[in-house]
Amino acid sequence: MVARVTTVAFQGIEARAVDVQVQMSSGLPAFTVVGLPDKAVGESRERVRAALTALGLALPPKRITVNLAPADLLKEGSHFDLPIAIALLVTLGVLPEEEIAQYAALGELSLDGQIRAVAGVLPAAITAASLGRGLICPAECGGEAAWAGEIDVLATPSLLALINHFKGTQVLSPPQRALAEDGARYPDLRDIKGQETAKRALEIAAAGGHNILMIGPPGSGKSMLAQRLPGLLPPLDAGEALEVSMVHSVAGLLDGGRLTRRRPFRDPHHSASLPALVGGGVRARPGEVSLAHNGVLFLDELPEFQRATLESLRQPIESGRATVARANHHLTYPARFQLVAAMNPCRCGHLADAAFACGRAPKCAQDYQSRISGPMFDRIDLHVDVPAVNPSDLSLPPPAEGSAEVAARVAQTRDIQRARYAKYDSATPIRANAQADGELLEEVAGPDADGRKLLTDAAERFKLSARGYHRVLRVARTIADLMGAPSVARGHIAEALAYRKIALGRE
Repeated sequence: MVARVTTVAFQGIEARAVDVQVQMSSGLPAFTVVGLPDKAVGESRERVRAALTALGLALPPKRITVNLAPADLLKEGSHFDLPIAIALLVTLGVLPEEEIAQYAALGELSLDGQIRAVAGVLPAAITAASLGRGLICPAECGGEAAWAGEIDVLATPSLLALINHFKGTQVLSPPQRALAEDGARYPDLRDIKGQETAKRALEIAAAGGHNILMIGPPGSGKSMLAQRLPGLLPPLDAGEALEVSMVHSVAGLLDGGRLTRRRPFRDPHHSASLPALVGGGVRARPGEVSLAHNGVLFLDELPEFQRATLESLRQPIESGRATVARANHHLTYPARFQLVAAMNPCRCGHLADAAFACGRAPKCAQDYQSRISGPMFDRIDLHVDVPAVNPSDLSLPPPAEGSAEVAARVAQTRDIQRARYAKYDSATPIRANAQADGELLEEVAGPDADGRKLLTDAAERFKLSARGYHRVLRVARTIADLMGAPSVARGHIAEALAYRKIALGRE
């Protein structure tokens, strides 16, 4: 007899169906797992054996073969414990084969038969629903699986509870969709004294989803400004929340299986490696760019990052996805993030202050800023100087306008953009101006005659690339949306050009 149970193997955020086949045959006693398992899957036989022993069940002295089909697909993770155990229980006649065939399963077993939480339950539930099956998963992950839609979820705390459910002596209640409580407060813009130009640029970046680079001396408030950007952005809509949750589910970062409406904010240290930033490693896990999907990626001390690490961001910024190509893996993760970067103008940070600047200025500033390549600068829409705060400004009362007022304008502007692009067919929904390509921008956001002349003259004078040309146009369209203007005028183009870095060391 061969018992079969469906489970999944993960390729990026995609869950592929795997058929767990268990056969007991005569021969020398053995317990073998085949089908390209990794070490965690190979060790599952000891966890399964111990869990069954805890239930008072002993495996017969037979040759037990577990095949994970398709055999050429790499199987990774401890979530294969539960389907292997269920298939063995079907073989032993403890669980009914017909009813088990209606479910997919995943979960890690403890030695006492308890079922521990695993990563990737949400994409596994979506795959199970597409196959017309229910899902058996750990109790801690039931609220996560319930978001997959109309699907029968059995969230069980232990093997014993699962057996009792199918025997009719215990009922596993359907789990409820779990949503994380949004009780934490974002830092408020009122905490920042002065820096009105930087605040204006931050509002434009939030309204259009633009990348922004802040350059200023230490202590000028660059990190404070970046930390307040998530509080200006609208909450995730249902589609965005599902996209974010699938990435975080695969990474094992969903707290108790609860989904959230808060936008991700990731701020890796400048010592982060390339695999940590874009994804990779032994099991090709998502990197910081994917964990920041539909949110903010803050890179402080930008020139201190390794050159190759920074250059690896160029493709995700343009395409909105990160491709991890390895000998054993070729995976793609979503990575449509908003880049916020901060840096000092030079190594000492006091380039513009004669009292502090070193004797090597301006050569030291050019050397320091040249650590960031021109193509990388070209992909950043807004470049803003953040000067040192005047001590007299620190004694002033808090500004009258805080994050709540700015967030209201940003939300209204985002609604305008969403309505504008909703009528255009696109493989990926366009939710902000930063996501619109050049052809679409020209069609729906082209400037008037005076604005186009100014933009054309500036592109010729400052040698703007085609990418730079369209990024200026995107920013100008966002400025016009903030002001409620139906078309992009000369003034909007002029302000957008003011935020454009023309060349290293020269504005």
